[in-house]
Amino acid sequence: MDNRIKCGIVGATGYSGIELLRLLVDHPQAEITVVTSRSESGKAVADLYPNLRGHLELKFQAPDQADLAGCDVVFYATPNGTAMQTVPELLASDVRVIDLAADFRIQDIQEWEKWYGMSHACPELVPEAVYGLPELNREAIRSARLVANPGCYVTSVTLGLMPLLHAKAIDLDSIIADAKSGVSGAGRGAAVGSLFAEVGDNFKAYGVPGHRHLPEISQNLSIIAERPVSLTFVPHLLPLIRGIHATLYAKMTRQLDLQDLYENTFAEETFVDVMPAGTHPETRTCKGTNMCRVAVHQPQEKDTVVVLSVIDNLVKGAAGQAVQNMNLMFGFAEHSGLQQTALLP
Repeated sequence: MDNRIKCGIVGATGYSGIELLRLLVDHPQAEITVVTSRSESGKAVADLYPNLRGHLELKFQAPDQADLAGCDVVFYATPNGTAMQTVPELLASDVRVIDLAADFRIQDIQEWEKWYGMSHACPELVPEAVYGLPELNREAIRSARLVANPGCYVTSVTLGLMPLLHAKAIDLDSIIADAKSGVSGAGRGAAVGSLFAEVGDNFKAYGVPGHRHLPEISQNLSIIAERPVSLTFVPHLLPLIRGIHATLYAKMTRQLDLQDLYENTFAEETFVDVMPAGTHPETRTCKGTNMCRVAVHQPQEKDTVVVLSVIDNLVKGAAGQAVQNMNLMFGFAEHSGLQQTALLP
């Protein structure tokens, strides 16, 4: 008897949607039953993504023609502002929802509307939405109907700083997050700034006056610290396809064994790997995996702590974390379908 849950993916033509397909076709307890796309409706999924040939026989359907209410869980891999239009009716049909966009991440509605430039369609659901960082909200995710999957930058920064905040070991007004992302983080839509000739052999900062992930990161850090946190966040674009590298700086307020702190904090976490003392994690060691690799340094034994946190932005930063959340919501082993080894070189 097949006891697999039925999964739907809305908007499966972006990079996060493609990654969800790749992970879910090999998940032992999940079956993809609906894949939607307005632009590709009627086309075989494997014709658009030949890597799925022999793994998935479905065709794309228009969202308004798909039986999403017949799914156990629906993933939204859509642009910001899309999920909130139809999530209420799915919840009313007892379908669980995981939104990979930002519609339900920020609890302050006015703050969300300021950063995303639109009115929220269902603000009444925002308080119910569980923020989907398992290392922070594992128990709440298990019983959630609606999960807000975290942003990619946010995941790397939050996990990197979490031990220091729990230990109350840093000045909360001195935190700097200097983060770099591969170009897939910009999405699959055609844009001059994402062209190979623009990105290759180049490196630049962007969003310095303010990036949409800033309020989300600040919200997380403030929750963990139990008071408002002042954060300087500067994102950069790397000439890579996948990967995020966050270099995090803060002033220490007390001395402690940083390596022990990180190892003890994440000792039971399947998807956080604390690197040996003195090492430097690389983005490629997470490529294609749901792993976050972290290293902590105290240069010259002075009062500044430097944390290095790397993830694959499409996996732990998006689709893999969504599958991790699904596993928790349905009582599966948390690592189910997520045991891939990183690709090297």
